[in-house]
Amino acid sequence: MSTLAQDATIAAASIAAPAAAHRYLYLRLVKDVTTSTRLRRAGRTTAVALTVLVPTGVLAAQYANPTRIAWLAWPAFLWVALAAYLLMTLVALELPVRLTARTLRRRSRSTTIVPKQTPHALVVQQGHSGATSMMDNTNTRKAEDASSQLLRRRLVLARSVALLATGTAAATTGYGFHRGLGAPDVKVVPVALRRLHPSLDGMRITMASDLHLGPFFGRSHTARMVRMINDTSPDIVAIVGDLSDGSADDLATHAAPLTRLSSTHGAFFVTGNHDYRHDVDAWIATLADFRITTLRNTRALIKHGGGAIDLAGVTDVTGRQNHDAPDYDRALDDRDTSHPVVLLAHQPVQVHQAARHKVDLQLSGHTHGGAFFPGNLLVPLTQPLTAGLTTIDRTQLYVSRGVGASLPPIRVGAPPDITVIELRRQ
Repeated sequence: MSTLAQDATIAAASIAAPAAAHRYLYLRLVKDVTTSTRLRRAGRTTAVALTVLVPTGVLAAQYANPTRIAWLAWPAFLWVALAAYLLMTLVALELPVRLTARTLRRRSRSTTIVPKQTPHALVVQQGHSGATSMMDNTNTRKAEDASSQLLRRRLVLARSVALLATGTAAATTGYGFHRGLGAPDVKVVPVALRRLHPSLDGMRITMASDLHLGPFFGRSHTARMVRMINDTSPDIVAIVGDLSDGSADDLATHAAPLTRLSSTHGAFFVTGNHDYRHDVDAWIATLADFRITTLRNTRALIKHGGGAIDLAGVTDVTGRQNHDAPDYDRALDDRDTSHPVVLLAHQPVQVHQAARHKVDLQLSGHTHGGAFFPGNLLVPLTQPLTAGLTTIDRTQLYVSRGVGASLPPIRVGAPPDITVIELRRQ
């Protein structure tokens, strides 16, 4: 398929999916709950406007200057989050609502059936046409009343479902934004390593991943994160990828508080997949100005007391598309195996290569802990761990939920975190 055809397919999909979703929302939240022609027309117009808003906001957030499109990104992604929970709630209620509506129809039909008449009654009716006409009118009125009652019950049901879905979605989205944009949790996770020198017992590596500087996370977000990291008294600071959703030219001032990071042995950075959406070299140069060392398929020997560890870092797997592929041999070979090695790698899936090189501990981010349902169900399809600590082929893997959030910036059931990895002798 040609590039032009691929772009056309992506563009069509970016419109088709929001269009289908907004049509469903219009049917359930507007058409089903009102008989007013004016309100239905307004609902259709709103659905069309929101269908255009969503892809416009997404594209602007990816390619435009993040500092200038907040006015568009905020309503677009606020609605994306709200619409997602509206859809999930309405789809979950779809089956019970349909069963209830079917029951109402059956009851309505049973009340409009004309009772079976006896032959005597038929004879009487044949002789009394006026009485027959009166009975017909009565039955017609009963049918009309039953139909009207069915319509009222269906409206009550549809409105109840719409209110329940809207309330649930609004409450969940509000909480999600509050948690996603709020202060991260600080977690202390002890990790036992083989061959760790006694003088390194208790060494603290404070890690933060997925800052996602952009339209939602700016300078104040970075400054708060730096204060919280410094409060943990780190020996090493590790920033594990996805620093920004924009270019260094646009967002360097948002990242500037990183110059105030304080630790015994310095701050280190590895690239994430979002960092390759813009000029990654410009970001690496900017971080160097902020006294942050980028481990680009290399390692640093950290000496502390009478012991040492190797702190290695590899580029993200997305780097392959940008002539910056992860090189585990370069980062991990020819090292002194008498002391442990800690690897910084943005994506947890990179642990399989780390295990082949006998890495003791890999620190990763990328997953956001699933961020919000159903993300927690999707992450395991591509990553070996969503969040927390595990061991894979004798290599320990810790995955942070990150301090920022991708778009939309909401967190439900997966709060952001700064993690202090406390090294312990095994």
